[in-house]
Amino acid sequence: MNRSAKKAFTMIELVFVIVILGILAAVAIPKISATRTDAEISKLAHNIMTGASEIATYAVSQAGVDSNFSVMSNAMHAMDEQGDATLSANRADIKAGTVSNCVVVTVTTDATTGVDTLNITFNNDNGDSKCQALQRVIDPTDYPMKLRGTNVKY
Repeated sequence: MNRSAKKAFTMIELVFVIVILGILAAVAIPKISATRTDAEISKLAHNIMTGASEIATYAVSQAGVDSNFSVMSNAMHAMDEQGDATLSANRADIKAGTVSNCVVVTVTTDATTGVDTLNITFNNDNGDSKCQALQRVIDPTDYPMKLRGTNVKY
């Protein structure tokens, strides 16, 4: 009688493989989530700084500012369309995490001196980790920035 040998995994081998896959998933999933959050924060910070640069360029090239940020900055317009910012007259409220005005970009004009100033300010992060991360990435030391007026140094 010829017996054919059956080749198969035992139940204990299958359990070990499932346990190992579970451990790998438990380690990998938080890393993937953190990487995604870092990418979102980096994109927001880049768009904010690009928008500020575009507003400054607009002010110099047009010898003035517009109350509509979408006119002065493509980056601000794109953030508004994607829901990352809310634009109003001379103001952009940037959303990060659950905080709708984590970073605020404003342009003010002093009526007596005619000086236009670009400001980037931080609001209360309300303990939101994404807002805190965005505020850590942006360097507000260059702001307020005078865009136009007698005190602007070229």
